[in-house]
Amino acid sequence: MKTTRAAKAALAAGLSVSIVTAQSCSNVIVPSHALPVVASGWQAQLVVAGLVKPRSIQFDSTGALLVVESGKGVTRHSFTDNGGTCVTLTKSTVLIDQAALNHGLALSADGKTLYASSVDSVFAWDYDPNAGSVGGRPVVVVNNMGNNDLVTRTLLMSKKQTNTLLVSRGSSDGNEAKATVLSSGLSQIRAFDLSASKSRVYDYDTDGTVLGWGLRNSVGVGEHPITGGIYAVENSIDGVTRDGKDIHENNPGEELNFFGYLNATKANQGGNYGYPKCFAVWDVTEIPESDGLGVGKQFAIQENSTLTDETCASDYVAPRLTFPAHYAPIDIKFAADGKTAYVTFRGSFDKTQPAGYRLASVAFNADTGEPVASPDSNDALTDILTNANQTDCPDKCFRPVGLAFDAAGRLWMTADSTGEIYVLQKTSSSPTATTGGTFVTATSKPNAAAALWNPDTKLLGYGVVGALAAWLAVL
Repeated sequence: MKTTRAAKAALAAGLSVSIVTAQSCSNVIVPSHALPVVASGWQAQLVVAGLVKPRSIQFDSTGALLVVESGKGVTRHSFTDNGGTCVTLTKSTVLIDQAALNHGLALSADGKTLYASSVDSVFAWDYDPNAGSVGGRPVVVVNNMGNNDLVTRTLLMSKKQTNTLLVSRGSSDGNEAKATVLSSGLSQIRAFDLSASKSRVYDYDTDGTVLGWGLRNSVGVGEHPITGGIYAVENSIDGVTRDGKDIHENNPGEELNFFGYLNATKANQGGNYGYPKCFAVWDVTEIPESDGLGVGKQFAIQENSTLTDETCASDYVAPRLTFPAHYAPIDIKFAADGKTAYVTFRGSFDKTQPAGYRLASVAFNADTGEPVASPDSNDALTDILTNANQTDCPDKCFRPVGLAFDAAGRLWMTADSTGEIYVLQKTSSSPTATTGGTFVTATSKPNAAAALWNPDTKLLGYGVVGALAAWLAVL
Protein backbone atom coordinates (compact mmCIF):
# COMPACT_ATOMS: atom_id res chain seq x y z
CA MET A 1 0.00 0.00 0.00
CA LYS A 2 1.26 3.42 -0.91
CA THR A 3 1.85 5.72 2.05
CA THR A 4 -0.23 8.88 1.60
CA ARG A 5 0.50 12.42 2.76
CA ALA A 6 -1.94 11.91 5.66
CA ALA A 7 -0.06 8.83 6.82
CA LYS A 8 3.29 10.57 6.43
CA ALA A 9 2.01 13.50 8.46
CA ALA A 10 0.90 11.19 11.24
CA LEU A 11 4.24 9.43 11.25
CA ALA A 12 6.09 12.75 11.23
CA ALA A 13 4.11 13.77 14.31
CA GLY A 14 5.61 10.84 16.18
CA LEU A 15 2.54 8.62 16.07
CA SER A 16 2.88 4.86 15.99
CA VAL A 17 0.48 3.70 13.29
CA SER A 18 -0.59 0.50 11.61
CA ILE A 19 -2.23 0.57 8.21
CA VAL A 20 -5.41 -1.55 8.22
CA THR A 21 -8.47 -1.84 6.06
CA ALA A 22 -11.32 0.48 7.03
CA GLN A 23 -14.37 -1.31 8.42
CA SER A 24 -17.86 -0.58 7.18
CA CYS A 25 -20.64 0.32 9.60
CA SER A 26 -23.05 -2.59 9.46
CA ASN A 27 -26.28 -3.15 11.37
CA VAL A 28 -27.03 0.56 11.61
CA ILE A 29 -30.03 1.31 13.81
CA VAL A 30 -32.65 3.62 12.33
CA PRO A 31 -34.91 5.62 14.71
CA SER A 32 -38.61 4.79 14.78
CA HIS A 33 -39.32 8.53 14.57
CA ALA A 34 -38.19 11.03 11.93
CA LEU A 35 -34.42 11.24 11.52
CA PRO A 36 -32.83 13.95 13.66
CA VAL A 37 -31.31 16.97 11.96
CA VAL A 38 -27.55 17.30 12.50
CA ALA A 39 -25.72 20.62 12.50
CA SER A 40 -22.97 21.37 10.00
CA GLY A 41 -19.62 20.04 11.10
CA TRP A 42 -21.13 17.12 13.02
CA GLN A 43 -21.97 13.48 12.45
CA ALA A 44 -24.47 11.56 14.59
CA GLN A 45 -25.64 7.99 14.83
CA LEU A 46 -28.15 6.00 16.85
CA VAL A 47 -26.25 3.12 18.46
CA VAL A 48 -28.60 1.72 21.13
CA ALA A 49 -32.38 1.36 21.21
CA GLY A 50 -34.92 -0.44 23.37
CA LEU A 51 -33.75 0.79 26.78
CA VAL A 52 -36.09 1.72 29.64
CA LYS A 53 -36.02 5.51 30.16
CA PRO A 54 -32.23 5.97 29.97
CA ARG A 55 -31.19 9.02 31.94
CA SER A 56 -27.66 9.75 33.26
CA ILE A 57 -24.66 8.03 31.68
CA GLN A 58 -21.02 7.56 32.66
CA PHE A 59 -18.05 5.74 31.11
CA ASP A 60 -15.95 3.52 33.37
CA SER A 61 -12.18 3.07 33.07
CA THR A 62 -12.55 0.17 30.61
CA GLY A 63 -14.69 2.19 28.21
CA ALA A 64 -17.95 0.48 29.13
CA LEU A 65 -20.98 2.75 29.37
CA LEU A 66 -23.02 2.78 32.58
CA VAL A 67 -26.63 3.87 32.18
CA VAL A 68 -29.35 4.66 34.71
CA GLU A 69 -32.55 3.21 33.31
CA SER A 70 -35.21 4.92 35.40
CA GLY A 71 -37.38 2.44 37.26
CA LYS A 72 -35.04 -0.43 36.41
CA GLY A 73 -31.56 0.23 37.79
CA VAL A 74 -28.09 0.63 36.33
CA THR A 75 -27.06 -1.26 33.19
CA ARG A 76 -23.60 -1.72 31.65
CA HIS A 77 -22.97 -1.70 27.90
CA SER A 78 -19.87 -2.69 25.92
CA PHE A 79 -19.20 -1.79 22.29
CA THR A 80 -17.05 -2.70 19.34
CA ASP A 81 -15.44 0.50 18.06
CA ASN A 82 -15.21 0.63 14.26
CA GLY A 83 -14.24 4.27 14.20
CA GLY A 84 -16.06 7.57 14.01
CA THR A 85 -19.65 7.17 15.15
CA CYS A 86 -19.66 3.54 14.01
CA VAL A 87 -19.83 1.68 17.31
CA THR A 88 -21.72 -1.57 17.74
CA LEU A 89 -23.29 -2.78 20.96
CA THR A 90 -21.77 -6.15 21.87
CA LYS A 91 -22.94 -6.81 25.41
CA SER A 92 -25.48 -5.43 27.88
CA THR A 93 -25.88 -6.51 31.48
CA VAL A 94 -27.92 -5.38 34.47
CA LEU A 95 -25.33 -4.07 36.89
CA ILE A 96 -27.73 -2.98 39.65
CA ASP A 97 -31.31 -4.24 39.78
CA GLN A 98 -33.01 -1.53 41.83
CA ALA A 99 -36.22 0.00 40.51
CA ALA A 100 -36.02 3.00 42.87
CA LEU A 101 -33.04 4.42 40.98
CA ASN A 102 -34.28 7.12 38.64
CA HIS A 103 -31.61 9.54 37.44
CA GLY A 104 -28.34 10.32 39.24
CA LEU A 105 -25.04 8.54 38.50
CA ALA A 106 -21.38 9.18 39.35
CA LEU A 107 -18.06 7.37 39.76
CA SER A 108 -15.29 8.07 42.25
CA ALA A 109 -11.97 9.40 40.94
CA ASP A 110 -10.41 5.94 40.99
CA GLY A 111 -13.47 4.44 39.29
CA LYS A 112 -13.98 1.88 42.03
CA THR A 113 -17.03 3.34 43.75
CA LEU A 114 -20.32 3.82 41.93
CA TYR A 115 -22.95 6.26 43.15
CA ALA A 116 -26.61 6.33 42.09
CA SER A 117 -29.69 8.04 43.47
CA SER A 118 -33.34 7.50 44.23
CA VAL A 119 -35.79 10.20 45.23
CA ASP A 120 -34.78 9.78 48.88
CA SER A 121 -31.16 8.61 48.97
CA VAL A 122 -27.74 8.48 47.36
CA PHE A 123 -26.26 4.96 47.38
CA ALA A 124 -22.68 3.75 46.93
CA TRP A 125 -21.45 0.37 45.66
CA ASP A 126 -17.96 -1.08 45.37
CA TYR A 127 -17.38 -1.36 41.64
CA ASP A 128 -14.93 -3.53 39.69
CA PRO A 129 -14.72 -2.07 36.17
CA ASN A 130 -12.66 -4.96 34.83
CA ALA A 131 -15.15 -7.56 35.99
CA GLY A 132 -18.09 -5.27 35.28
CA SER A 133 -19.69 -6.00 38.64
CA VAL A 134 -20.64 -4.43 41.96
CA GLY A 135 -19.94 -6.05 45.27
CA GLY A 136 -22.13 -6.42 48.31
CA ARG A 137 -25.07 -4.37 49.46
CA PRO A 138 -25.14 -0.63 48.78
CA VAL A 139 -24.18 1.88 51.44
CA VAL A 140 -26.40 4.93 51.96
CA VAL A 141 -24.29 8.07 51.59
CA VAL A 142 -26.95 10.81 51.70
CA ASN A 143 -30.58 10.45 52.79
CA ASN A 144 -33.69 12.44 53.75
CA MET A 145 -34.19 13.89 50.25
CA GLY A 146 -37.75 12.75 49.57
CA ASN A 147 -40.49 14.98 48.19
CA ASN A 148 -43.56 14.43 46.05
CA ASP A 149 -42.85 16.07 42.72
CA LEU A 150 -39.43 16.88 41.25
CA VAL A 151 -37.73 13.61 42.07
CA THR A 152 -34.43 13.59 40.16
CA ARG A 153 -31.33 13.81 42.34
CA THR A 154 -28.49 14.75 40.02
CA LEU A 155 -25.00 13.63 41.11
CA LEU A 156 -21.65 15.13 40.12
CA MET A 157 -18.29 13.98 41.47
CA SER A 158 -15.89 16.91 41.32
CA LYS A 159 -12.62 16.44 39.45
CA LYS A 160 -11.13 19.55 41.06
CA GLN A 161 -12.05 18.92 44.69
CA THR A 162 -11.18 15.35 45.67
CA ASN A 163 -14.00 13.16 47.02
CA THR A 164 -16.58 15.94 46.83
CA LEU A 165 -20.01 14.84 45.62
CA LEU A 166 -22.57 17.41 44.46
CA VAL A 167 -26.25 16.56 44.83
CA SER A 168 -29.09 18.62 43.34
CA ARG A 169 -32.61 18.44 44.79
CA GLY A 170 -35.74 20.09 43.40
CA SER A 171 -38.87 21.65 44.85
CA SER A 172 -41.98 20.09 46.35
CA ASP A 173 -45.33 20.34 44.57
CA GLY A 174 -47.94 22.25 46.54
CA ASN A 175 -45.47 23.38 49.19
CA GLU A 176 -43.23 25.72 47.21
CA ALA A 177 -42.93 28.14 50.15
CA LYS A 178 -40.68 25.64 51.94
CA ALA A 179 -38.00 26.48 49.36
CA THR A 180 -37.63 29.87 51.09
CA VAL A 181 -36.42 28.07 54.23
CA LEU A 182 -32.76 27.06 53.96
CA SER A 183 -33.07 24.23 56.50
CA SER A 184 -35.78 22.54 54.40
CA GLY A 185 -33.13 21.27 51.97
CA LEU A 186 -35.54 21.82 49.08
CA SER A 187 -34.56 23.52 45.82
CA GLN A 188 -30.86 23.37 46.56
CA ILE A 189 -27.49 22.11 45.38
CA ARG A 190 -25.24 20.84 48.18
CA ALA A 191 -21.69 19.48 48.21
CA PHE A 192 -20.63 16.60 50.47
CA ASP A 193 -17.05 15.80 51.43
CA LEU A 194 -17.00 12.00 51.28
CA SER A 195 -13.42 11.78 52.51
CA ALA A 196 -14.47 12.94 55.99
CA SER A 197 -15.84 9.53 56.99
CA LYS A 198 -16.45 6.30 55.11
CA SER A 199 -19.27 5.31 57.43
CA ARG A 200 -21.12 8.60 57.81
CA VAL A 201 -24.61 9.02 56.38
CA TYR A 202 -25.29 12.65 55.52
CA ASP A 203 -28.69 14.24 56.11
CA TYR A 204 -29.41 16.43 53.09
CA ASP A 205 -31.41 18.99 55.08
CA THR A 206 -28.70 19.72 57.62
CA ASP A 207 -25.35 18.54 56.23
CA GLY A 208 -23.08 19.48 53.37
CA THR A 209 -22.11 22.84 51.90
CA VAL A 210 -24.91 24.83 50.27
CA LEU A 211 -23.75 25.92 46.82
CA GLY A 212 -27.07 27.53 45.97
CA TRP A 213 -30.73 27.62 47.00
CA GLY A 214 -33.92 29.11 45.63
CA LEU A 215 -33.56 26.72 42.67
CA ARG A 216 -36.75 25.13 41.38
CA ASN A 217 -35.13 22.16 39.65
CA SER A 218 -31.48 22.30 38.62
CA VAL A 219 -31.30 18.91 36.93
CA GLY A 220 -28.05 19.44 35.01
CA VAL A 221 -24.89 20.21 37.02
CA GLY A 222 -21.42 20.61 35.49
CA GLU A 223 -17.87 21.59 36.46
CA HIS A 224 -15.73 23.71 34.15
CA PRO A 225 -12.65 21.58 33.40
CA ILE A 226 -10.14 24.46 33.54
CA THR A 227 -11.35 26.80 36.28
CA GLY A 228 -13.47 24.40 38.34
CA GLY A 229 -16.46 26.74 38.24
CA ILE A 230 -19.77 25.03 38.98
CA TYR A 231 -22.72 25.63 36.64
CA ALA A 232 -26.24 24.23 36.59
CA VAL A 233 -29.17 24.44 34.20
CA GLU A 234 -32.50 25.25 35.79
CA ASN A 235 -36.03 24.17 34.83
CA SER A 236 -38.28 27.08 35.70
CA ILE A 237 -42.02 27.07 36.48
CA ASP A 238 -45.04 26.58 34.23
CA GLY A 239 -48.43 28.31 34.06
CA VAL A 240 -47.20 31.77 35.02
CA THR A 241 -49.42 34.84 35.29
CA ARG A 242 -48.50 38.40 36.24
CA ASP A 243 -51.06 40.94 37.40
CA GLY A 244 -53.76 38.56 36.14
CA LYS A 245 -52.27 38.21 32.64
CA ASP A 246 -51.21 34.81 31.30
CA ILE A 247 -47.53 35.08 30.35
CA HIS A 248 -46.67 31.39 30.40
CA GLU A 249 -46.06 30.90 26.68
CA ASN A 250 -42.67 32.62 26.71
CA ASN A 251 -41.89 33.27 30.37
CA PRO A 252 -40.09 32.67 32.59
CA GLY A 253 -36.90 31.63 30.84
CA GLU A 254 -34.86 28.57 31.73
CA GLU A 255 -31.55 29.41 33.40
CA LEU A 256 -27.82 28.76 33.40
CA ASN A 257 -26.64 29.60 36.90
CA PHE A 258 -23.12 29.96 38.29
CA PHE A 259 -22.25 28.73 41.80
CA GLY A 260 -18.64 29.75 42.25
CA TYR A 261 -15.89 27.30 43.07
CA LEU A 262 -15.70 24.42 45.51
CA ASN A 263 -12.60 25.89 47.16
CA ALA A 264 -14.74 28.99 47.88
CA THR A 265 -12.06 31.40 46.66
CA LYS A 266 -14.51 33.49 44.67
CA ALA A 267 -18.05 34.85 44.98
CA ASN A 268 -21.48 33.28 44.31
CA GLN A 269 -21.29 30.23 46.54
CA GLY A 270 -24.34 29.81 48.76
CA GLY A 271 -26.50 32.48 47.13
CA ASN A 272 -30.27 32.47 46.74
CA TYR A 273 -31.40 32.33 43.10
CA GLY A 274 -34.95 33.54 43.62
CA TYR A 275 -37.40 30.63 43.49
CA PRO A 276 -40.30 30.75 44.29
CA LYS A 277 -40.37 34.54 44.34
CA CYS A 278 -38.34 35.74 41.37
CA PHE A 279 -37.87 34.43 37.85
CA ALA A 280 -35.90 35.24 34.71
CA VAL A 281 -37.37 37.24 31.84
CA TRP A 282 -37.28 35.71 28.38
CA ASP A 283 -39.88 37.68 26.40
CA VAL A 284 -40.30 41.13 27.94
CA THR A 285 -43.11 42.07 25.53
CA GLU A 286 -45.35 39.48 27.16
CA ILE A 287 -44.96 40.92 30.66
CA PRO A 288 -47.17 43.76 31.91
CA GLU A 289 -45.57 46.65 33.81
CA SER A 290 -42.19 45.68 32.36
CA ASP A 291 -40.27 48.96 32.74
CA GLY A 292 -36.64 48.20 33.53
CA LEU A 293 -36.92 44.53 32.59
CA GLY A 294 -35.06 42.68 29.85
CA VAL A 295 -33.76 39.23 28.98
CA GLY A 296 -32.16 37.66 32.05
CA LYS A 297 -33.49 40.20 34.53
CA GLN A 298 -35.44 38.80 37.49
CA PHE A 299 -39.11 39.70 37.86
CA ALA A 300 -41.72 39.09 40.53
CA ILE A 301 -44.89 37.25 39.52
CA GLN A 302 -46.95 39.46 41.81
CA GLU A 303 -45.41 42.68 43.08
CA ASN A 304 -46.37 43.92 46.55
CA SER A 305 -45.00 46.12 49.30
CA THR A 306 -42.15 43.73 50.11
CA LEU A 307 -41.44 42.09 46.76
CA THR A 308 -40.84 44.03 43.56
CA ASP A 309 -38.80 43.63 40.41
CA GLU A 310 -36.23 45.85 42.08
CA THR A 311 -35.92 43.60 45.15
CA CYS A 312 -35.64 40.60 42.84
CA ALA A 313 -32.68 42.30 41.18
CA SER A 314 -31.01 43.37 44.42
CA ASP A 315 -31.66 40.46 46.76
CA TYR A 316 -31.24 37.39 44.53
CA VAL A 317 -28.64 36.00 42.15
CA ALA A 318 -29.59 36.46 38.50
CA PRO A 319 -28.84 33.74 35.93
CA ARG A 320 -25.59 33.89 34.00
CA LEU A 321 -27.57 33.10 30.84
CA THR A 322 -31.27 32.67 30.11
CA PHE A 323 -32.75 30.21 27.61
CA PRO A 324 -36.22 30.07 26.01
CA ALA A 325 -39.16 29.15 28.24
CA HIS A 326 -40.14 25.48 28.57
CA TYR A 327 -37.01 24.11 26.87
CA ALA A 328 -36.45 21.94 30.01
CA PRO A 329 -32.64 21.67 30.26
CA ILE A 330 -31.57 18.33 31.74
CA ASP A 331 -27.78 17.95 31.51
CA ILE A 332 -24.68 20.05 30.95
CA LYS A 333 -21.23 18.71 30.05
CA PHE A 334 -18.08 20.64 29.16
CA ALA A 335 -15.64 19.72 26.41
CA ALA A 336 -12.17 19.01 27.81
CA ASP A 337 -10.71 22.23 26.43
CA GLY A 338 -13.26 24.30 28.37
CA LYS A 339 -14.43 26.19 25.27
CA THR A 340 -17.87 24.65 24.94
CA ALA A 341 -20.67 23.43 27.17
CA TYR A 342 -23.26 21.04 25.74
CA VAL A 343 -26.81 21.13 27.09
CA THR A 344 -29.70 18.73 26.53
CA PHE A 345 -33.22 20.19 26.38
CA ARG A 346 -35.85 17.50 26.98
CA GLY A 347 -38.66 19.76 25.78
CA SER A 348 -41.94 21.33 26.79
CA PHE A 349 -45.33 20.10 27.88
CA ASP A 350 -46.90 23.45 28.88
CA LYS A 351 -46.73 25.36 25.63
CA THR A 352 -49.03 25.71 22.62
CA GLN A 353 -46.16 25.13 20.18
CA PRO A 354 -43.66 22.49 21.37
CA ALA A 355 -40.27 23.94 22.36
CA GLY A 356 -36.90 22.47 23.22
CA TYR A 357 -36.27 18.82 22.21
CA ARG A 358 -32.67 19.41 21.19
CA LEU A 359 -28.99 19.19 22.00
CA ALA A 360 -27.28 22.58 21.86
CA SER A 361 -23.94 24.15 22.72
CA VAL A 362 -22.87 27.29 24.60
CA ALA A 363 -19.53 28.96 23.84
CA PHE A 364 -17.22 29.53 26.86
CA ASN A 365 -13.98 31.40 27.44
CA ALA A 366 -11.65 28.60 28.47
CA ASP A 367 -9.39 30.85 30.56
CA THR A 368 -12.07 32.62 32.59
CA GLY A 369 -14.55 29.75 32.63
CA GLU A 370 -17.31 32.22 31.72
CA PRO A 371 -19.83 32.04 28.87
CA VAL A 372 -18.86 34.18 25.91
CA ALA A 373 -22.40 35.60 25.60
CA SER A 374 -23.52 38.42 27.89
CA PRO A 375 -26.19 37.76 30.56
CA ASP A 376 -28.83 39.56 28.47
CA SER A 377 -28.16 37.50 25.35
CA ASN A 378 -31.05 35.78 23.60
CA ASP A 379 -28.90 33.81 21.16
CA ALA A 380 -26.32 32.00 23.29
CA LEU A 381 -27.40 28.56 22.05
CA THR A 382 -26.15 26.81 18.93
CA ASP A 383 -28.21 23.79 17.90
CA ILE A 384 -26.31 20.51 17.38
CA LEU A 385 -29.07 17.89 17.11
CA THR A 386 -32.72 18.77 16.59
CA ASN A 387 -35.97 17.11 15.61
CA ALA A 388 -37.00 17.38 11.97
CA ASN A 389 -40.58 18.34 12.80
CA GLN A 390 -41.01 19.68 16.30
CA THR A 391 -44.80 19.58 16.02
CA ASP A 392 -44.43 15.78 16.32
CA CYS A 393 -43.13 16.26 19.85
CA PRO A 394 -43.33 14.97 22.48
CA ASP A 395 -44.89 11.72 21.23
CA LYS A 396 -42.94 11.09 18.02
CA CYS A 397 -39.49 12.55 18.58
CA PHE A 398 -36.36 12.12 20.63
CA ARG A 399 -36.14 13.84 24.03
CA PRO A 400 -32.49 14.39 25.06
CA VAL A 401 -31.42 13.71 28.64
CA GLY A 402 -27.95 12.50 29.70
CA LEU A 403 -24.53 13.35 28.23
CA ALA A 404 -21.05 11.87 28.52
CA PHE A 405 -17.77 12.16 26.66
CA ASP A 406 -15.82 8.99 25.92
CA ALA A 407 -12.01 8.70 25.89
CA ALA A 408 -11.97 9.54 22.18
CA GLY A 409 -13.79 12.83 22.69
CA ARG A 410 -17.09 11.67 21.19
CA LEU A 411 -20.27 12.95 22.79
CA TRP A 412 -22.89 10.36 23.82
CA MET A 413 -26.50 11.29 24.56
CA THR A 414 -29.54 9.46 25.91
CA ALA A 415 -33.15 10.04 24.87
CA ASP A 416 -35.39 8.68 27.59
CA SER A 417 -38.90 8.45 26.12
CA THR A 418 -37.62 6.57 23.04
CA GLY A 419 -35.10 4.45 24.96
CA GLU A 420 -32.17 5.53 22.77
CA ILE A 421 -28.48 6.36 22.93
CA TYR A 422 -26.80 8.49 20.26
CA VAL A 423 -23.14 9.13 19.49
CA LEU A 424 -22.00 12.46 18.01
CA GLN A 425 -18.63 13.57 16.71
CA LYS A 426 -17.24 16.67 15.08
CA THR A 427 -16.24 16.37 11.43
CA SER A 428 -14.93 19.90 10.96
CA SER A 429 -13.52 22.74 13.02
CA SER A 430 -14.95 25.33 10.60
CA PRO A 431 -18.18 24.03 9.04
CA THR A 432 -20.06 26.00 6.41
CA ALA A 433 -23.59 27.11 7.16
CA THR A 434 -24.87 25.77 3.85
CA THR A 435 -23.66 22.22 4.42
CA GLY A 436 -25.66 20.11 6.83
CA GLY A 437 -24.24 17.47 9.11
CA THR A 438 -24.67 13.73 8.69
CA PHE A 439 -27.06 11.41 10.45
CA VAL A 440 -25.83 7.91 9.69
CA THR A 441 -28.46 5.50 8.37
CA ALA A 442 -28.26 2.11 6.68
CA THR A 443 -27.97 3.84 3.30
CA SER A 444 -25.52 6.61 4.25
CA LYS A 445 -21.76 6.29 4.42
CA PRO A 446 -20.16 7.45 7.68
CA ASN A 447 -17.90 10.42 7.20
CA ALA A 448 -14.30 9.26 7.60
CA ALA A 449 -13.28 12.79 8.52
CA ALA A 450 -15.31 12.40 11.71
CA ALA A 451 -12.88 9.71 12.75
CA LEU A 452 -9.98 12.11 12.46
CA TRP A 453 -11.53 15.19 14.01
CA ASN A 454 -11.57 15.30 17.78
CA PRO A 455 -12.81 18.61 19.28
CA ASP A 456 -10.33 18.38 22.16
CA THR A 457 -7.15 17.03 20.56
CA LYS A 458 -7.86 18.02 16.93
CA LEU A 459 -6.31 14.68 16.04
CA LEU A 460 -7.37 11.07 15.81
CA GLY A 461 -10.78 10.74 17.40
CA TYR A 462 -11.13 6.99 17.84
CA GLY A 463 -7.64 5.67 17.95
CA VAL A 464 -4.78 5.94 15.48
CA VAL A 465 -5.33 2.61 13.76
CA GLY A 466 -9.03 2.96 13.03
CA ALA A 467 -8.91 6.67 12.26
CA LEU A 468 -6.00 6.47 9.86
CA ALA A 469 -7.55 3.48 8.13
CA ALA A 470 -10.82 5.34 7.56
CA TRP A 471 -8.95 8.38 6.30
CA LEU A 472 -6.86 6.38 3.87
CA ALA A 473 -9.98 4.71 2.58
CA VAL A 474 -11.28 7.98 1.19
CA LEU A 475 -7.99 9.38 -0.18
